[in-house]
Amino acid sequence: MKAAVYTRYGPPDVLQVTDVEKPVPKDGEVLIRVRAASVNPLDWRLMSGRPFVVRIFFGLRPRVTPGRDVAGRVEAVGRNATQFKPGDEVFGTCVGAIAEYVCAAELGLVNKPAGVTFEQAASVPVAAYTALQGLRDKGRIQAGQRVLINGAAGGVGMFAVQIAKSFGADVTGVCSTRNVEMVRSIGADRVIDYTREDFTKNEQHYDLMFDCIGNHSPSACRRVLNPNGICVMAGGPKQLRSILTHALKALVLSWFVSQKFVMFIARRSQKDLTMMNGLMTAGKVTPVIDKCYRLSEAAEALRHAETGHARGKVVIAVET
Repeated sequence: MKAAVYTRYGPPDVLQVTDVEKPVPKDGEVLIRVRAASVNPLDWRLMSGRPFVVRIFFGLRPRVTPGRDVAGRVEAVGRNATQFKPGDEVFGTCVGAIAEYVCAAELGLVNKPAGVTFEQAASVPVAAYTALQGLRDKGRIQAGQRVLINGAAGGVGMFAVQIAKSFGADVTGVCSTRNVEMVRSIGADRVIDYTREDFTKNEQHYDLMFDCIGNHSPSACRRVLNPNGICVMAGGPKQLRSILTHALKALVLSWFVSQKFVMFIARRSQKDLTMMNGLMTAGKVTPVIDKCYRLSEAAEALRHAETGHARGKVVIAVET
């Protein structure tokens, strides 16, 4: 079978599509014939090998197939795997999704809605986990609240806008000029074009800010939060060191002010995937795909995602 693999750290050019052995499902796993996978920041961050601590965990001479989001058809099931059967169409998370076949734990999968394409389904898991858990669990979102999504046109941001609306919030999205209409079309009540207006300097205040970008200091973000407002930080600069510095400043600020600043890492949750299944089936969430690449173009897909300017998700469709 074919899979995208890198054997040294570096830019997307190090990624090669090559022949590898077809995996066999272990206990509690299923073998999936991959129809689509999507790209997340974690994929290109790990591939870069920076900071050096990444190489300690993955080895100085890695052999890694990137990809955490998958959608496809179950081909075989391992021992004690009872939730799915061959032929079922599923989506969820795994390790090494950018390949023709992959094994995934049943607990990381749910059935794909009939009206959703494999490409759309593959765009959901990690980005939707981040948006849903950030808004609901860390942000404690409530109906009627004023919510600001900074980075509303990105992979996580476009899910955050729609999920916030499903909770009954009043949503303001922040994005560039070319994405204003798209963000409005997915449900934002108001859209701020950051090229024309700095949202941290206007007179509007919010109960909850969901920050996918990290391009403003915590003190600047505090200016637009209500006295008991919450800022959930779900993204940041390309450099991991900059992200950690940003998070540390936010944590220290939280000790001295009434507002709360939270940074978190989303966790795998079959229950949350089931909720996203329901939201898509009900038409309350529609994934936005910026561009779809072939498996042979995996390096180009990661390069495009790394720019940080994708509108929605970058997806890799695996030929059948």
